[in-house]
Amino acid sequence: MKTRADLIAFFDAHDVDHSTLDHPPVFRVEEGLEIKKALPGGHTKNLFLKDAKGQLWLISALGETAIDLKKLHHVIGSGRLSFGPEAMMVETLGVTPGSVTAFGLINDGERRIRFVLDKALADADPVNFHPLKNDATTAVSQAGFRKFLAALGVEPMIVDFEAMAVVG
Repeated sequence: MKTRADLIAFFDAHDVDHSTLDHPPVFRVEEGLEIKKALPGGHTKNLFLKDAKGQLWLISALGETAIDLKKLHHVIGSGRLSFGPEAMMVETLGVTPGSVTAFGLINDGERRIRFVLDKALADADPVNFHPLKNDATTAVSQAGFRKFLAALGVEPMIVDFEAMAVVG
């Protein structure tokens, strides 16, 4: 599994500008409001999910975005969604609960996870995610984030959670 140092090296190798702020561990969106004030851009919540068909999903959204899991499966074409098992999270993203992050896709070498990106987050610049652990926050530009995903071969499904519709 890749570490924070591996992630930063990946950013550097792919010319993705980044800045990281170390802070005490943050486990929920509501925590760390003072930390978020110090960092401009979109702050995220990330959900690791598994559908009734066994497909894994990662949802990255702005922290304040409301996500209706009871309706989302209709929008993204999945089976009914529930939170994914911790062991599977560690196996595929290389993170533990409280540290779920889109940057964890660097560890999904088999591309088992489908990535859903909130339209509001896709419009934010910069974006802030944990760098594989919840004791720091790393900011990258939206262009840098897209470069990161492209380097991994990940094409996000963009969903407007307010309208509950896939965009594009």
